[in-house]
Amino acid sequence: MEKTYAGFTINVNDEGYLTDMNQWNHDVAQEMAKEEGLELGNRHFEVLEYLRDQQKKDVALTIRGVGKSGVVDIKEFYELFPKGPLKISSKLAGIPKPKSCI
Repeated sequence: MEKTYAGFTINVNDEGYLTDMNQWNHDVAQEMAKEEGLELGNRHFEVLEYLRDQQKKDVALTIRGVGKSGVVDIKEFYELFPKGPLKISSKLAGIPKPKSCI
């Protein structure tokens, strides 16, 4: 299905995850975040960029792994993305839903 964020037509799956991570940009992420009730700041984008980098390296993402990344600790990860840190941050990063998320 297609959705429009920040003037860009984006392909998403039935859960709202981008099907092509190359369609992502900061404006798209900011618009998607509004649907989650979030206003993204620099710390959010540092996490999102980290997740995108790990996805490109084909690294399996887990909350524990992100917490040990040095980018953000688990407590701050939950503070930044309170409704499900890995699930929401992955969606906002424009990457597929991690297999560790149900």
